Amino acid sequence: MYKINRQGNSITALKACSFSELEFRERAHLQEWIAKEPKVLGEELLIIQKEFSGFSDTNERLDLLAIDKQGSLVIIENKLDDAGRDVTWQALKYASYCASLSSENIRRIYQQFLSRSAPDCSPNLAEENLCEFLGVEDFQDLSLNKGVTQRIILVAARFRKEVTSTVLWLMNFKVRLQCFRATPYAQGDDLFLSIEQIIPTRDAEEFMISLASKAQDEVAGIEVQSARQADRRRFWNQLLASMNARSDLFRSISPQTQSWLSAGSGIRGVGFNFGATASYARVELYIDRGDKTENELIFQRLQDQRDSIEADFGNSMVWERLDTKRACRIKVERNDNVFNQDQWPSTIEYLVETMVSFEAALRGPLGKIRETIRSTS
Repeated sequence: MYKINRQGNSITALKACSFSELEFRERAHLQEWIAKEPKVLGEELLIIQKEFSGFSDTNERLDLLAIDKQGSLVIIENKLDDAGRDVTWQALKYASYCASLSSENIRRIYQQFLSRSAPDCSPNLAEENLCEFLGVEDFQDLSLNKGVTQRIILVAARFRKEVTSTVLWLMNFKVRLQCFRATPYAQGDDLFLSIEQIIPTRDAEEFMISLASKAQDEVAGIEVQSARQADRRRFWNQLLASMNARSDLFRSISPQTQSWLSAGSGIRGVGFNFGATASYARVELYIDRGDKTENELIFQRLQDQRDSIEADFGNSMVWERLDTKRACRIKVERNDNVFNQDQWPSTIEYLVETMVSFEAALRGPLGKIRETIRSTS
């Protein structure tokens, strides 16, 4: 690694160091750096536990446990200056131990991790974070640690030949393994860290990503056929038939397998949504134009008219600024279960009647906001 000198149009080599000579330790330093900045491994990962030891009949501890964007568990093993001879076997053991963890096990493990750092945190924080990270509304729709999808990431300053040859051999059997080389550098009092993926190489990774994408498509195809998603598609199909008989709002919307259906309001980023999960049936106006300040301005303009809007609606609404998120929301909901087919007639009637009145009450105020946006753009 080199430092660029713009004035002299030259480069100066930084001194490559060992972690030990800089007095860095595996758990206190390298592990903490990755836990605080998992993107250093080249992707978005959600760290759900450190020093995890929840294995039956063993006191072994894995360094970091994470979830990737596909809901797969990622076992991260860190070594300092030398990976050692047994790191591959050690990581494979941990992956096998984790293979049996269910979605509920993972939620509980993550909640314990969060509670250690913030004892007063919400008992539902793990569930909320997992849903937000994976872009799912309902925790029951999450498919975590599905099948044999566990991944292994090894991080060290140096990998012995017996380790790299074993890793490459295992990859032939579709074991999902990556090796990252971590190198500290120094220049005077300034310290730098380089973490680069060495196995698979970047060129080979493109090929492996194509295989992984194919596998994910196949898994998605199977999931679409699952009973849960098939039930939800049938539910939305029936709801849309009832809704279209009353309003054109969702006329161009097709049934899907997600927990929500969305239709436009005439303002970009502001949509009317149906939500149906195992715990609620919801009608909402969701405001997310990509900018929190802009979202809150629209929300506030509507909230300033709350009394008249709720009078037109004929009932109260729940007004959520969602301070910890970018979006804002206005909603009406009741306890319900979309997977209880005996309740579908009642649920559909409730959602359709509520949406018709809800949209009518907000139509005028949204129209004025739309005119203001057009006049200022």
